[in-house]
Amino acid sequence: MNGVNFQNINNVYKTGNVQLKTLPAENASVRIEYPVSAPAFKAEAYTSALTVRTSLSTKDEKKKYEELSNELHLDYRKKLEFALKSGLLLKNNSNDKSTVLDNLYKILKEERDPGLDKINILQECLDILANPYVITQTCEDIPQAYKRQVIGLITNLSEDPKKIAEARWELDNMHTGTCPAASIEFDLATKHTAEFFRMVEGLTSPKHEVVKTIQMDSLSEKSSEAIWLLTKFRTPHKLNNFDTATVLLKPDENAIIRARIQNHHKDPGERSMIDVLMQSMLMQLGSQQTYNSLTDKRAPNAWTQEDGGLIDFEKTYVESVAEDKNTTSVIYQIVDENGRLKGYEKDFATIKKELLDTLKMGHNIIIGYTWPDPENDNKLAGHEITIVGYKTDKNGKGIFICQDSDDDVAAPIEMSEEFLLPKIHHAGLPDSIASRDFKYEESWKTGLDEFNKMRNTAA
Repeated sequence: MNGVNFQNINNVYKTGNVQLKTLPAENASVRIEYPVSAPAFKAEAYTSALTVRTSLSTKDEKKKYEELSNELHLDYRKKLEFALKSGLLLKNNSNDKSTVLDNLYKILKEERDPGLDKINILQECLDILANPYVITQTCEDIPQAYKRQVIGLITNLSEDPKKIAEARWELDNMHTGTCPAASIEFDLATKHTAEFFRMVEGLTSPKHEVVKTIQMDSLSEKSSEAIWLLTKFRTPHKLNNFDTATVLLKPDENAIIRARIQNHHKDPGERSMIDVLMQSMLMQLGSQQTYNSLTDKRAPNAWTQEDGGLIDFEKTYVESVAEDKNTTSVIYQIVDENGRLKGYEKDFATIKKELLDTLKMGHNIIIGYTWPDPENDNKLAGHEITIVGYKTDKNGKGIFICQDSDDDVAAPIEMSEEFLLPKIHHAGLPDSIASRDFKYEESWKTGLDEFNKMRNTAA
């Protein structure tokens, strides 16, 4: 996890509570409608021909499939069949080599959280398998029947009318800042499918947790520095040896409240139970275990004084741990101390080549892109999305295919390279591509140096 440039990042790139709707209308992207009965879009290497299995080959697999099918309504039996025929159901790219089928069966047969219905969970799983673009960060409303209790939790049972009014306003006007977490959730679902559903099984169990073994070099080339990162981010872990560690991943304690409400009261376009729990788990991981699902806020820390979404460095750490891969965050924009764009670290042709080479390797690319916010003195506002592919239109113009967790459409969108390239603030790239021009300094060092510099200046 190398190379985060922290120059002005606390003042400029704020992912918390940023609404994409402020983007000028003339720059709006094109949405592509796809039927949910087929994958909405497949980037290169989305499914490897070497690992695809589309038929049940053992008695155990046939038994699990039949029992799942018998519990589902017709529409969801069709989605289960699609998952099998597409090769997704028997994928075993999980931390313990269990398949998607194994984990769906555990959801059906083993105890779930008492407030979550196992059939509802299975249906949400099959919705994601049929079309991962249903993953969203759009916040769920709190029904009136639960609002008093939730406000009591937010205010710690305060009787202060001002605090109660503030909490009520926050609940009624909440827009989640979980776009980095939602982007990682989508990446897990599409690139590490079996691991994603292993996580869903753990999060919806009574323990609400996932145990995962990771490679230390996913975090840093040096084990001592990887240990420092795990400790600094307060990630519960056990060192197995110099090469691996076992980590415990959990959502915040209030996430289950929102998930239980969604079990019975999910409106169209809102986060599912799975979205709520996954995004909370990822926000907890990146915010040093300080996220609160009820308010969508986290505590400031050594790297940011904001209480909203994850900043770039935190997002890269989460991506590295959750997906057990070494991700380098490359900063492309140069932003001045007033939060305005002043230039670029690389030319657009180089940026484009790095993005396309990453796609050719079979990776999605989580990017942060910016635009001047007219409601904040034209300082840059930001949002995280995922690039999943690239194509050329009939006129020869390049178009990036993207997933946006905040556009209220369960389908990919198209953004012309002419529009997108100048707006990319940072991108998560494989180290082999990010280090071609020059070797990035370890990101935690850059971040800590920046924090110490800011603290000394303030003193």
